Amino acid sequence: MLILLCGIIFLHVAAIALLFVSTIVSAWTVNPTSSGDLWVNCTSSNGAYNCETLETGVWIQVVQALMILSIIFSFLSLFLFFCQLFTLQKGGRFFLTGTFQILASLFVMSGAIIYTIMSPEWTAPSDSFGFAYILAWVAFPLAFISGLIYVILRKRE
Repeated sequence: MLILLCGIIFLHVAAIALLFVSTIVSAWTVNPTSSGDLWVNCTSSNGAYNCETLETGVWIQVVQALMILSIIFSFLSLFLFFCQLFTLQKGGRFFLTGTFQILASLFVMSGAIIYTIMSPEWTAPSDSFGFAYILAWVAFPLAFISGLIYVILRKRE
């Protein structure tokens, strides 16, 4: 049982780390002369970088909010897991923990979908999706799977 709990915690922490990196790093869209993320859009010309804050519309703010909500709900889920681990009765399930983690996965999925749909009108045709965007998509199944494991998991001791 201890190995299972360590595995679940490792999966959860990995999902949180991916969510943090994908939200903070400036590599949602990249090309040789520019990069863009959820917060700033940077271009380089003649060896100098010019970074501007993003004010392209409501959709980028929605993506920002969804990514932040996914981090918050994932942290709350981890906190609730530790609280329930010590207070839940034997045979009880971690429903609240699982629900919060599944919500975190749905938030990151929704943010990535909105960014996928809306970014072509904001970025140049030569831009491609960067590694932070890919990490957001990798964090989605990790968070969803850990949420399902929490829902299925029963307290044995």
